[in-house]
Amino acid sequence: MLEQYLIIHKRILPDYYEKVIAARKLLESGQVREISQAVRQVGISRSTYYKYRDYILQPSELSAGRKAVLSMLLSHAPGVLSAVLAQISQQGGSVLTITQSLPIRGEASVTITLDLASMPGSLTELLTAISGVEGAKNPRVIAVE
Repeated sequence: MLEQYLIIHKRILPDYYEKVIAARKLLESGQVREISQAVRQVGISRSTYYKYRDYILQPSELSAGRKAVLSMLLSHAPGVLSAVLAQISQQGGSVLTITQSLPIRGEASVTITLDLASMPGSLTELLTAISGVEGAKNPRVIAVE
């Protein structure tokens, strides 16, 4: 995986690269709740954030213990959680924890903590794959370490 990266001094890069990292830190720390708040605070557009968020990393973020917390709603139907877990496995993610609420009105809230160390793709690709699972709604990243 590391052969896909270059280490470049930030002095020669456009300032919005650092602003993407700053926006992500605001979201991860809980200082802001919405992406629109984070990008407004650091001075970049939402499209810039979405374009680069999974591709701009600090060296400490490339460590082997990278983790993410995902949240989603799942229909209370046989096989939905299993299909989501299959997508995570196919994308190279490793499940660390799963927390599921009791179904209310046919849907359960699910939080999954993943180890991303061996995942070759991006979180965006993983979320897209999970979105394709029938019965999985609104998958989103809560935090990345």
